[in-house]
Amino acid sequence: MTATIAFVTPSSAPPWQRWLVFSPAARIVIYAALIFCVGYLVHPIPPLLGWTGKAATPVQQALAQLTIEVTATVVAYLILVCLIERRSPRELSLRAIPTYGVAGLLGGIVLFSTVVGLLWLFGSYHVNGTNPQVDWLPAVLAGGVAAGIGEEVAMRGALFRILEEGVGTWGALAISALFFGGSHIFNPGATLWSSLAIAIEAGILLALVFHVTRSLWACVGLHAAWNIMQGPVFGIPVSGFSRPGWLISSRTGPDWLSGGVFGAEASVVALSVCSLISLALLVIAIRRNSIVPPSWSRKRITS
Repeated sequence: MTATIAFVTPSSAPPWQRWLVFSPAARIVIYAALIFCVGYLVHPIPPLLGWTGKAATPVQQALAQLTIEVTATVVAYLILVCLIERRSPRELSLRAIPTYGVAGLLGGIVLFSTVVGLLWLFGSYHVNGTNPQVDWLPAVLAGGVAAGIGEEVAMRGALFRILEEGVGTWGALAISALFFGGSHIFNPGATLWSSLAIAIEAGILLALVFHVTRSLWACVGLHAAWNIMQGPVFGIPVSGFSRPGWLISSRTGPDWLSGGVFGAEASVVALSVCSLISLALLVIAIRRNSIVPPSWSRKRITS
């Protein structure tokens, strides 16, 4: 059990530190504040480089988003882990990129390709042509790399991991997934259904990927590949944001099947496929006996 939990409050910590520094709620608040502070410091850099404004190219605008989002979330996370938790950020070890990172990329490619293949079999997805000259790099940088690293470090590395230490695996899965789904509610074409679908198919799946592997690179690879395949390759809106893809495509049929204007993520096909993978990961976690009970239950067991 202790191998699953990355951080344990030092036994020598005084009561005020236990509540105001080391408690799960305190560390989540500290991390959010650090993101704001680091983002505030980094925000002036892209304009100085000419990456924003009307004259900026799409690639420069994507680089601006990537710089701010990744720097803010990663630097804030490293400060939290190294200075507050006082441990090595093993979940971000660069040595895991050729293994877990590549596995996540391949998994994301196969996973979303499976979703599109099923939509095609059900008569919902149609290829109308190709666009070899598509400007795919901005979407890869912003929707793939920036979203993959920034959202996974924040949502799985900080929110899910810290919640798991406090309320246990089941509670952390529910809360972090609902938070992740709710964060997409203001996207173009979003509905309560699309947010719930995101919560289940992505929020739960990616949290379980982290729980099983304890590597953020597996989550980053899967998330980035999912977004890249969805937009730049298959030409489907990514969480409501339309981006031109190499394939010129259209989707027909009821919204529950096609996903509507929000994209395939709001389809029951994506929901079903991701839920099956989540179920398999959950079985692995249960067989490993790695499900973390809430902190109050652990205290009763050890006392």
